[in-house]
Amino acid sequence: MEYTKEAGGKSTVKLDIRFSEEEWQEAIMAAYKKVRAKYTVPGFRKGKAPKPVLENYYGKGVFFEDAIDILYSKHYYDILEQEKENFLAIDEPDLSVGDMKEGEGIELIAVVPVRPEIEMDAYTGLSIRKYDYKVTDADVAGSIAKTLSSRAGKAEVTDRPAKYDDTVNIDFKGFVGMYQFPGGTAEGYDLVLGSGSFIPGFEDQVVGMSIGETKDVMVKFPDDYQGGEDLAGKDARFEVKVNAITEKVLPDLTDDFVKANLGADTVEEYKVKLRARLEKQAEDQSRNDTENSIIDELVKHVQGDIPDVMVEREMDSQMERYDQNLQAYQGFSLDDYLSYMKQDKKQFRENFRERSLAQVKATLAMQYIIKKEEIKATDEDLEAEIAKRAAEVDKKPEEMAFTDKQKANMRDEIVIDKFLQFITDNNDLYVLDDSAAAPAAEKPAEE
Repeated sequence: MEYTKEAGGKSTVKLDIRFSEEEWQEAIMAAYKKVRAKYTVPGFRKGKAPKPVLENYYGKGVFFEDAIDILYSKHYYDILEQEKENFLAIDEPDLSVGDMKEGEGIELIAVVPVRPEIEMDAYTGLSIRKYDYKVTDADVAGSIAKTLSSRAGKAEVTDRPAKYDDTVNIDFKGFVGMYQFPGGTAEGYDLVLGSGSFIPGFEDQVVGMSIGETKDVMVKFPDDYQGGEDLAGKDARFEVKVNAITEKVLPDLTDDFVKANLGADTVEEYKVKLRARLEKQAEDQSRNDTENSIIDELVKHVQGDIPDVMVEREMDSQMERYDQNLQAYQGFSLDDYLSYMKQDKKQFRENFRERSLAQVKATLAMQYIIKKEEIKATDEDLEAEIAKRAAEVDKKPEEMAFTDKQKANMRDEIVIDKFLQFITDNNDLYVLDDSAAAPAAEKPAEE
């Protein structure tokens, strides 16, 4: 087998693969042995007819397709391995047959989609936003308030009307005109006022109602409402009766409470631990947002055609991750979600095109800079990383049993860290005043 390569159009490489007559006949014989069992010839048991008989009965080319598949499978991926320093295939090739003359073997032509060779007009000397979130006393107080709220008890209210944050037990019936629509009726329903569980305006009008009171609540369904019954944009009336009111009773933040529930001996110790946890979260969020900011800026400087197949594959990956997240956190699949939302899957997939293109460009930009600047993970880097991980679990480096795959992943992580450090060192990273606030407060501490 011999082959030549040449650049094709728009990020493709053309491979001209030539097989000798001997190789071609060996492949035909292998194909005969592989598929003869599915052929029948009068006078022979199924699968027992000799090769010449089958070729005479079904035509000389009866085994050609299978023989081509055998040659392709045996040699194509070896070629890719040999050429990995020159190009990287990103999809299956467009395969066709070239010259094929009696006694002269066969020529296969593979047009291979490959990773594009992009250029970047700049990746140093850029002005890139850096994030530096700070934890304030208000952040600590807010987290404490959420934790206490999550541990709150409930007490019945009998001496006042309902207010925000109360839970009201209600009966309701929903009407559009004189029509009582399905799904708009319930008895003994617990609603937290201010939670936004119902359509806008509903909960606001229940605030101020007393136990036993009945009231008509007038609302309008949002124009984009998709709950069925063609209710979008329509005026509705709900007959609402309040059966009971309960309010939250927050526990006191005492030494006994934090010792029993929050993993600290005193309130002060808990506050110190909480602040440290919030600061770690702020630090991680600052780093993540800064890294995203770096990538967003680099993407702007990518030049070159991006093959559609790379974008399409990234879209498939993002759709798959979206589906997995829905199942993990919501308990239903993407198909279920689209069915409920009455959305077409193909149209929904298009929502991922722009971000997928950006992701592909980001990957290509990182690879371009890493190659251009010869950023690598040395053996010394790997040894230092292993020593670091060993120290974290109070072990010696030689006690850490990492597989080759795990070590390869560590090398990749080291390269990415070096890449980010290179960008940080060679560009102007600035902090805006409005980035000083801490990100959203953490979940309740006991979680």
